[in-house]
Amino acid sequence: MFEVNNNKMNDERSKEIGENHVGTSATTPLRADAFDISDEEKIERIQKSVKDILTTLGMDLTDDSLQGTPKRVAKSFVNEIFMGLDPKNMPKASTFDNNYNYGEMLVEKNIVVYSTCEHHLLPIIGRAHVAYISDGKVIGLSKMNRIVEYFSKRPQVQERLTMQVVQAMQEALGVEDVACVIDAKHLCVNSRGIKDIESSTVTAEFGGKFKERETKREFLDYLKMNTDFD
Repeated sequence: MFEVNNNKMNDERSKEIGENHVGTSATTPLRADAFDISDEEKIERIQKSVKDILTTLGMDLTDDSLQGTPKRVAKSFVNEIFMGLDPKNMPKASTFDNNYNYGEMLVEKNIVVYSTCEHHLLPIIGRAHVAYISDGKVIGLSKMNRIVEYFSKRPQVQERLTMQVVQAMQEALGVEDVACVIDAKHLCVNSRGIKDIESSTVTAEFGGKFKERETKREFLDYLKMNTDFD
């Protein structure tokens, strides 16, 4: 009886979370055995599951257009769309001494975000803006893009993604003075449910000096600058 009631409660909780885009943790929820099997075995298992889904939906997988779909989907899940789940793909965020003593904030704007909503497995598409103030170390510009990409390539909620980018930058630089703002469209909102194609979601995480009103305002003012050089 307890198990039945517990399952019912879990189903109700899942429905509530799924429809309201509630995040349950600041870290990506992974099982302890998440990496006990190889990527090749994951692809094989996912391929079978995708084939079953498409067959259940009534698709004819003998059609030339669909024959390779299960394998294509499986490979893209493991190697591309969700590659950020695997720690081995974490970019090496090499830092260097700030020999030129640049003491102002550095802002990397308009970093492309392609992620996946973990509630409906539909795309999240937007831009991230990341900033930090050096305390003796600097990081390569492309590494900031790669950190955003890494944490984007997994089932996500945008709040968690924003926090993870800041935490990774803080760890790499050894400084709390990091900020991130993400503005993104969620296709689970734009293409289903309410089907509001115009709305976007903005999240922000401010660490260290960025919590101060003047520093936060300076960062946000940089984001307003026109950087369209075409």
